[in-house]
Amino acid sequence: MPFWFWNDDLDEKEIIRQIEDFEAHGVYGFVIHPRVGLPRRLGWMSAELLRFMRIAVEAAAARQMSVILYDEGMYPSGSSSGQVVAENPDFQCRCMAKVDLEHGEKPSIAQGEHLVSVVKRQGGQEIAVIDRPVDAYIRGLHYVDGGPKEDEPRAGDLLNPDSVDTFVRLVYDGYAEALGEYFGNTIIGIFTDEPGLLGKCREKEVLPGTTGILSHVNAFLGYDFTPHLPALWFDDEPEAQRHRDNYATAVGARLEETYYRRLSNWCTDHGIWLCGHPAVPDDIAVERYFHLPGQDIVWRRLVPGDESGLEGPESTQGKCSSSAMVHLGRRRNSNECFGAYGHEFTKEEMMWLSNWCFVRGVNMLIPHAFYYSIRGPRKDERPPDVGPNSAWWEDYGQYADYCRRLSWLNTDSRHICSVAIACAPNGLPWRAAKACFQNQCDFNYLDLSQLGEAAWLGTEGIRIQGMTYDVLVIDGALDIPKSAVCEMNGLARSGRVISWRIRKDLQGTVCVDSSTELLEAIEERSLRDFRTDSPQPDLRYRHVTKDGDHYYLLANEGVEHLACGITVNAQGNAFWIDPYTGKQTCAELMLKLPPYSLKVLKIEQ
Repeated sequence: MPFWFWNDDLDEKEIIRQIEDFEAHGVYGFVIHPRVGLPRRLGWMSAELLRFMRIAVEAAAARQMSVILYDEGMYPSGSSSGQVVAENPDFQCRCMAKVDLEHGEKPSIAQGEHLVSVVKRQGGQEIAVIDRPVDAYIRGLHYVDGGPKEDEPRAGDLLNPDSVDTFVRLVYDGYAEALGEYFGNTIIGIFTDEPGLLGKCREKEVLPGTTGILSHVNAFLGYDFTPHLPALWFDDEPEAQRHRDNYATAVGARLEETYYRRLSNWCTDHGIWLCGHPAVPDDIAVERYFHLPGQDIVWRRLVPGDESGLEGPESTQGKCSSSAMVHLGRRRNSNECFGAYGHEFTKEEMMWLSNWCFVRGVNMLIPHAFYYSIRGPRKDERPPDVGPNSAWWEDYGQYADYCRRLSWLNTDSRHICSVAIACAPNGLPWRAAKACFQNQCDFNYLDLSQLGEAAWLGTEGIRIQGMTYDVLVIDGALDIPKSAVCEMNGLARSGRVISWRIRKDLQGTVCVDSSTELLEAIEERSLRDFRTDSPQPDLRYRHVTKDGDHYYLLANEGVEHLACGITVNAQGNAFWIDPYTGKQTCAELMLKLPPYSLKVLKIEQ
């Protein structure tokens, strides 16, 4: 379901023509994404823009296609293209800022600002911490003087529930009034896009905040954070990083309360999904508010030929959304992919990124993007067009069918996996994950905040949403929620907790210091489901069962051909399936995979 950039003067016949073209190329759904390049008469949430949306939705309904609405013009979400602040200037995005004071100096407080506190640094110098409006904006829908410069509407305050209520009224209620009869049928959801606490900020050395934020931080942390405020700006303060992390976690919890929960409940009440993704790739906690957990691959942060797909926070995002889907009991998870990969983006790279998602359990792709128009500066706005204006559009139907087959395999199927990697709510470790990927040891991330909440722990492992994990891997330092300490100790005493490199405080924990030791420890405690007869560090796999049959998704993420013998635990008649053609052939368990490719092994029961 691609982003469909509405980025030029709209025409009813052209909208319908493009929808017909989508359908002819195997694309049976889209996200209506108003984008920079719209004429000013088509303002955000204007009657005329909503009229064109209705035309598109009606055309989709007639063809049994699906539509997701986008909640901002343009992004990040939460400001209604500046209308929230225009309605009430007090709803402008705010920050926490510090002012260095001379000895005995009183801070100067301007109108609209509030003094949070005057605090001393460890050396005795005083600073004033001030809550004030910040110079932040979101990207706008209209070019200035023909482009490429664009409008920059003021960002709203996402930590202020009244500001968010205004956003919901202007956008979500506006959609319900204009298109509500299509909710839950043609319109399956609304997409919220990386809500950022400082929008796009022009200032430096400011932190997310809102009026009264310190009281929320104190209540969340359970202690007075005031003495630790200097640590937010100064590295030489005692335990500066820990206090910064605590502040960020507390503010993130406030965002969940004011923004994500509010939108999620609204969508539940209206029979549609909250879609989209958070602002960072490894924020797994907020995925609980999405009916369609999601993430996004943008800016060439993942590319074939290097370690980017295995190292760093971006490398965790595929498993972030799919693990959330599994553990939250959702049917689908998504990835907004290919954004800003540049005009040099190739079909081969598109296939590699698609397979990267599928073998990690993603089952809905949201290509970024199909352009309504490539006139003038539009073709260079976060390129490329990966749809009708691409070099591969003539053959797109085959690619769309390929994606549909693999999405089907990852939907309403049971993931066969016995290893969980523990994670914090807002950070996913990648080192243990890399070792598992390179040794064909599949896993899911498990947010420890779910322990004692939705999971069962015992001497036999962890059970959650139909999954049973024999082993829990802890990679690095990790805070264990107080509610789960007792269960974690029991799990560790049963020998089912493996700590890589750091953790040794849980009695019975198996401590390892290398990827080799990690894999050996896992194998001693968990039945290996899939093996190769030689090391294959570029091979990824995912095993699911569906309709009684076993399917192994096998992807080559390297740039060289790979060939190896394989062994699987499932018993039955074996077939190779080519997802690109759908053809099935009898299988010998010898795997040959060109670069950037994926095959499916089916074991019929």
